[in-house]
Amino acid sequence: MPKLEEGAVAPAFTLPDEDGAAVSLGDFAGRPVVVYFYPADDTPGCTKEACQFNGLRDDFSGLGAEVLGISPDGPESHRRFRKRYGLEVRLLCDPAHEAMEAYGAWGEKTLYGKKSVGVIRSSFIVDAAGTIARAWYNVRADGHAAKVLEALGGAR
Repeated sequence: MPKLEEGAVAPAFTLPDEDGAAVSLGDFAGRPVVVYFYPADDTPGCTKEACQFNGLRDDFSGLGAEVLGISPDGPESHRRFRKRYGLEVRLLCDPAHEAMEAYGAWGEKTLYGKKSVGVIRSSFIVDAAGTIARAWYNVRADGHAAKVLEALGGAR
């Protein structure tokens, strides 16, 4: 799957959130959006990443940005994950991997020397005009939320 370059138009999507409500990228037109793709709810790396994005939620909001986490998990899994860790970041469901594929966040990856097909941990800053301002692929979960915040202009 091709990777998105900075300056590209962000692929549109409409996906259900943890409550089944449809959320579209277009809902946030005119303000920045952080979109991060992660493999699975309640796994060590994904939990660390979600908790760190959640912990910086006020900082992102202070910059006018919404944070959306997207995984293949369904609404019930997202609800349990949010409740267990007190997450307030919105989590969207992409079981068919459509948004993931459009963003280049689904494909072949290597983990511990084994090749598989799955979610490529990736993050994007979509600017107020709907273009990709920053793109990260194959990110390390720990500390990544702070890097995204810094790139957005909110250095801590």
